[in-house]
Amino acid sequence: EYTRLAQRLRALAIEKYGCREFVAVTEGAEEIAISYWDTEQQIRDWKNDPEHRHAQAMGRQKWYRSFTVEICEVIRKR
Repeated sequence: EYTRLAQRLRALAIEKYGCREFVAVTEGAEEIAISYWDTEQQIRDWKNDPEHRHAQAMGRQKWYRSFTVEICEVIRKR
């Protein structure tokens, strides 16, 4: 169920909200997901998507003990 939902949300972020890239990596019980966006407005729109909000609620209830969201700006890429 988790994998199917994650794939659906990744596609939604890219196709509907303009996410340029979405990568998730798991090591043991830890997971990190990194997504790249052109604007903060795209991020806000994605955050407020009803399907995404529902998935976050499910994550809190079923899969994660805790999670954080950090928004960072890439200053330089080599």
